[in-house]
Amino acid sequence: MCSVEGKGKKGGIIIGVMKGGSGGGGGGERVEKFKSSRMKLWMIRATTSVLLWTCIVQLTALGETWGPRVLKGWPSCFSHQDSSVSVIEDKVPSVPARVLPPKRIYKNNGYLMVSCNGGLNQMRAAICDMVTIARYLNVTLIVPELDKTSFWADPSEFQDIFDVDHFITSLRDEVRILKELPPRLKRRVEMGLVYSMPPISWSDISYYHKQILSLIQKYKVVHLNRTDTRLANNGQPLDIQRLRCRVNFSALRFTSQIEELGKRVSKLLRQNGPFIVLHLRYEMDMLAFSGCTQGCNNEEVEELTRMRYAYPWWKEKIINSDLKRKDGLCPFTPEETALILRALDIDNSYQIYIAAGEIYGGERRMASLAAAYPKLVSRSSANSM
Repeated sequence: MCSVEGKGKKGGIIIGVMKGGSGGGGGGERVEKFKSSRMKLWMIRATTSVLLWTCIVQLTALGETWGPRVLKGWPSCFSHQDSSVSVIEDKVPSVPARVLPPKRIYKNNGYLMVSCNGGLNQMRAAICDMVTIARYLNVTLIVPELDKTSFWADPSEFQDIFDVDHFITSLRDEVRILKELPPRLKRRVEMGLVYSMPPISWSDISYYHKQILSLIQKYKVVHLNRTDTRLANNGQPLDIQRLRCRVNFSALRFTSQIEELGKRVSKLLRQNGPFIVLHLRYEMDMLAFSGCTQGCNNEEVEELTRMRYAYPWWKEKIINSDLKRKDGLCPFTPEETALILRALDIDNSYQIYIAAGEIYGGERRMASLAAAYPKLVSRSSANSM
C-alpha cells in the first residue's frame, strides 16, 4: 500500500511504496497501467489534432480552385463570389418553381368512375363534362377510361395521350382526382360489385344532383359507362361552363411525345409555305352513324348500313339520308369542301393538310378536292416530306 513520506524541497509530494504485505505488488501494477492508459490517450489526441489540421490546410489550399464550384455552400473561405462564378450562374437558366393551386377541401360523397366512348373529340368533351359533374356532386373522380371498342380500336390509356399528373394537379382546387380507387373499393370493383349505368343524354346538372348523387352515396362507387353528350351544352350555370372550358383548354394537355410530334409536323409544313389544316370528317364510322350516304354507290350504302346495325349503342338504325342532309345534319363531302374553300378565296397554292383518318371512297371521292388544291398533304405523306 502507498504512504506519504514527506515533501521535497520544491513542495512536491513524494510517493513511496511500502514493502511487505500481500497487496503491495497489485497496487504497483495498477499505477503502471494508469500511467500507460493516460499516455495512450494523450497520443491519440495529439495524432487526431495533427490529422485535422492537415485536412484543414489541404482543403484551404484546394478551396482556391474547387471552392467556388464544389464547396460553394460552405461558409467564409469557400464562398468566393468572383466573376467566373457569376458567368457560370448566368448561363444556367432558372426554372421557376411550379405553383400548384391549393387543394379544395370538401366532404367526399363517394367515387365516380367513367368510361368514355366515341372518338377522341367526343371523349375529350366527355371528360370536361365528367370533371364538372364530379366537382358539383362533391365526389372523387377516378381518371377516366378511354374507349377501346370503337371503330378506331385504339388501345391507348388516358396517360398515353394526356399528361395525367398535370390533369390531376391543375384541377386540385376544384375536384379530387385519383389514378385508381382505394384498395378496398378497387377489390370490390374487380369482383364485379359495382353499380354501373348510362346517364341520360343532354341532362342538366340538376339531374345529377337528384338522381346520380343519391346512388353514389348509397353504393360508394358508381360507374358511368356512357359519357357522350350526357351533360347539356346550353342553359347551364356560368360556373359550370367556365369549368368545362378550363378542363378543355388547360387541364387536358397532351403528353410531351405527342406535342413534339405536332411541332415536328407543323415545322415540316411551314418549310413548304402557307398551309391550312382541314378536319375532313368523312370517314366510315361517321357516315355509318349519321346515315349520310350522298355520293356513295350501292355497295357503299349497304356496307355503311351493316356497320350501323353492328353497333348496338347506335340507336338510330333506319335513316333517310336526304332528310338528314336537308336538316343540315350531314358532314361536308370532299366535293362540297372544295367548293367552300374556293368560295372563301383560299389560294390554291396553299397546302391542305388533311387531319383525319382514311377518307371513305378514297381517291374517287378526293378527286375534286385534289384538282382544286393540288398540294394535299396527308399524315403519311407528311412523314416523307
